[in-house]
Amino acid sequence: MLRAQHIVKRFGNLTVLKEVSLEVQKAEIVSIVGSSGAGKSTLLHILGTLDHPDQGEIYLGEVRLDLLKPKALAHFRNQHLGFVFQFHHLLPEFSALENVCIPGWLAGNRKKTVESRASTLLETLGLSERMDSKPHTLSGGEQQRVAVARALINNPDVVFADEPTGNLDSVHARELHALFLRLRDEFGQTFVIVTHNEDLARMSDRVIYMKDGQIEG
Repeated sequence: MLRAQHIVKRFGNLTVLKEVSLEVQKAEIVSIVGSSGAGKSTLLHILGTLDHPDQGEIYLGEVRLDLLKPKALAHFRNQHLGFVFQFHHLLPEFSALENVCIPGWLAGNRKKTVESRASTLLETLGLSERMDSKPHTLSGGEQQRVAVARALINNPDVVFADEPTGNLDSVHARELHALFLRLRDEFGQTFVIVTHNEDLARMSDRVIYMKDGQIEG
């Protein structure tokens, strides 16, 4: 499904990614691990089209992402990719339901259709009683589940997660791990996750180890 070939990324004189290549299959949970500065988040951001490689090619299916113009890329990202970050980035003035709906509305989908899917996702994630709640009234685990629902609203091909449990306690982190597994098993959802959490890495289908801007092994 997702394929990257010979990805190089430089920041000034520093080469952060050095000829990185990888493939991710549909309904696969892949964790990328390594020490700080290994290039994990940079790779994730490039795979998710949030940053651009200096060299190399990225494909989602038959679409070559690194050649898309900015407007086409933004549209493709909204339609096909989902994102979950360490900090949930929920908009404080909107309810949980509205936060989940926003990417669907931006895609131009019908308001009622988006709201129906958002409600279903929040129910699936155990938040049926919290749909009208503002983010500041939700626990850290609840906020992250809202962020997961938001990532899923447009039926993305891949969800990219950058340290998704980094801001959660151990109980909520385990709940999020179980949720990723359930979404893979029930919906065939694909995840690419950067994490320092060893438990999350172990539950993945595959672990990619990075060191000094390269994949080990």
